[in-house]
Amino acid sequence: MTPTPVTFASPVAPAGYAWEATTEQVAARYGLDPTTIVRFDLNTSPSPPAVAARVLAEGRFDVPLSEYPPSDYRRLVEAAAAVYRVEPDEILVGAGADEVLDLCAKAFLPPSGTAVVPTPTYAMYRVLSEQRPATVVAVHRRPASDGWRLDQEALRSAAVGADLVWLCDPNNPTGQAEPEGSLDALLDAIAADAAAAGRPAPTIVVDEAYAEFVGRAAVVRHRRWPNVVTVRTLSKAYAVAGARVGFAIAARPTIARLEPYRPPGSVSVPSVAVGTAVLRDPTSLAENLARIETERPRLAAALTALGWRVAPSVTNFLLVDFEAPARAAAVAEALLRRGLVPRTFGAGHVLAGCLRFTVRASAENDRLVEAARAIAAEMDAEDPTGAAVAGSAGAATERTVTYGGEERR
Repeated sequence: MTPTPVTFASPVAPAGYAWEATTEQVAARYGLDPTTIVRFDLNTSPSPPAVAARVLAEGRFDVPLSEYPPSDYRRLVEAAAAVYRVEPDEILVGAGADEVLDLCAKAFLPPSGTAVVPTPTYAMYRVLSEQRPATVVAVHRRPASDGWRLDQEALRSAAVGADLVWLCDPNNPTGQAEPEGSLDALLDAIAADAAAAGRPAPTIVVDEAYAEFVGRAAVVRHRRWPNVVTVRTLSKAYAVAGARVGFAIAARPTIARLEPYRPPGSVSVPSVAVGTAVLRDPTSLAENLARIETERPRLAAALTALGWRVAPSVTNFLLVDFEAPARAAAVAEALLRRGLVPRTFGAGHVLAGCLRFTVRASAENDRLVEAARAIAAEMDAEDPTGAAVAGSAGAATERTVTYGGEERR
C-alpha cells in the first residue's frame, strides 16, 4: 500500500516567518533609486481604481476620522452581501483576508489541535496553525505535471480527526485552480467520513483570494456544508490591498463562533468607505480583470520565448520553474540588481527552484522581459552549458532569501 504523502510538525515555537523587504530596503541594498523599484513579488495591482482615489480625495466618510468606524461595518457588509449573493449576517469583516484567516485559526483550532495544510500553498496557514500551537499535517499536492492539484485521497485521510483544514483555490503560489467539481467532491467525502464515525466534520477554510480571476467561485458552499468558511479579499482583483479589507462568509452559527475573536474597529474609517465604493463599482473590477487577461498571456509568451519554463496560471501571477534552486537564486539576484523584485522560495521549499512574478502594467512587464533577455545573455556568456550557474549561485541564495517573504491578503 502506498504511504499517505503527509508530514507532521508539532512545534515548540511558531514557524519562523520573514516579511518581504520594503522597497526602500531593496533600493538601499542594491544602490538604486526607490522610485525605480518594481514589485513583482506581492501579487498586487500597479494602481488603485479611480473610484478609490475619488473617495479618499472627497474625504466624506460615515464618521469623522476622530471617531471609530461603526462596529457593524454596515454599509461595507451590505455591499459585500450584494456582490457575493449572501445574507449580511453570513459575513464577517476583517482587516484583509489575513486577519480573517487569523480569526479562523483562533476560533476553530484549539491549542494542541490538528490542522491539515496541502503543500505547497500560502505560507500563513502553517504559521497561524503553529501559533495556536497546533500540530500541522502537511499533505503534499499532486506534482507539477498534474497541475499541483489536491491529492484528494490523502487529504480525506488526513482530515479524519482534524480540527481545521486549510484549502486555497485557486492556489497560491502555483497559480492554478482545482478542476471544477473536485473541491465539492472532497467536501462531500470529508462530511461522509465524519458522519460515519459519528463525529463533527472539521472546519474547512476555503481561501478564494484569487477567485475573481477565474470567473467562478462558490461562496455559498456553507448552505450545503455548514462547516465551510469561504475567505475573500479586496487586495487582489479589486486592487486596494492597502485598504486591508477581507471577508469571512459562512453559515450564521459559524460566523457567531468567529465574532468573539474579531478585534473592535480593525478596519479603518477610510478603508470601510473605499471597500464599499469598489464593491459597488463593477467597472473597476472588470477593467482590472481585462488588464490581467491581456497581460498574463503576453508576459507568459514573452518569457517562454526566452527559454523560461512558465507554468499555466489563472491568476494575476506566473510561476516560473528554473529547475534548480541555484539557478533560480542567480536569476533572482540579477533581477534585484536591476530593481525588479521576484518572489523567491527558501532552501528546502518544494518550489526552491522557482520564482513567482506578479502580472503588472504593460510597461513594467516589458521591463521584466528586457531584464530576462539580458540575464539570459549574461548566463550564456558565462557558461553556454549553464553549469557555472549552479556552481556559483550559492552566494546569491544567501543574498536573495531575505527578499522572499510571502505577500499579504
